[in-house]
Amino acid sequence: MPALHDIRYVRIGTDDLDTSIAFARDMLGLELMERDADAAYLRGDDRDHNICYTRGRDSGQVTGWEVASMDALDAAAAELEAGGVRVRAGGAAEREQRRVHGLLVVEDPSGNVIELVARPAACGRRYFPSRDAGITSFSHVGLHTRDARADERFWTDHLSGKVSDWIGDAALIRINQVHHNVALFPSTRAGIQHVNFQVESIDDIMRSNYFLQDRNVKIVFGPGRHPTSGARFLYFQGPDDIIYEYSTGVRMITAEDEKSYVPRSFPREGSSFCMWGSRPDIPEFRTPDTGPAPARAA
Repeated sequence: MPALHDIRYVRIGTDDLDTSIAFARDMLGLELMERDADAAYLRGDDRDHNICYTRGRDSGQVTGWEVASMDALDAAAAELEAGGVRVRAGGAAEREQRRVHGLLVVEDPSGNVIELVARPAACGRRYFPSRDAGITSFSHVGLHTRDARADERFWTDHLSGKVSDWIGDAALIRINQVHHNVALFPSTRAGIQHVNFQVESIDDIMRSNYFLQDRNVKIVFGPGRHPTSGARFLYFQGPDDIIYEYSTGVRMITAEDEKSYVPRSFPREGSSFCMWGSRPDIPEFRTPDTGPAPARAA
């Protein structure tokens, strides 16, 4: 099956491109790399971009995943088609928009658009943050899933994913040493559930918690700690109902760990999402024992 190397980017359709750019720079702390009338490219590490906002919500939501080479991408196309997955090769304009040399487009059973890319552009200068949020890297995404088991099988059977843990039916899946690169949360729709950036320390989590509250950004979960990955976290809401997360201290599952690691199955209850007792204002994270969503300043 295709050996994915890492997550590369997300593409997010937005009703107001200027508002999304301002939020990403002023609140998230990303660097604006390029923009035109219809798209804006921003980053929080040494990649060409991590997020591309595109004009109009109807332009959709996409996640991009890197493979090692053009040959690996060709092999991936053959293997996916042999496995019954419909594959489309991206055209020249699409490759240019994504800053890649090779592009394959597939969909999971829920309809989430997944792009496999080869030779994505890097950047020869270091990331220069628009504010000191402590970001070290773009790390993972959560996806909505209409069929958790089918989408889990898609990732494990076709995209080299391995389940690290479950929370109820929600699978946390890794493609490298990071505890999870994608998390699949049962929902009534497809699309991006949250976008994660790693930060350097718990101090960065707490500084951003107060920074964002002071600017009336809605905190929807945390500060807290996930018992699955061990990461300390903060989730907050951006434009177009996109949820962003900062986290730090995520568990790594090394090659040595692989020999004995067995995925754990956590019940779908509040303590499985946060071991500190933070209560989420995120539909996919709410459980009967956490009660109604907490009142928070918007």
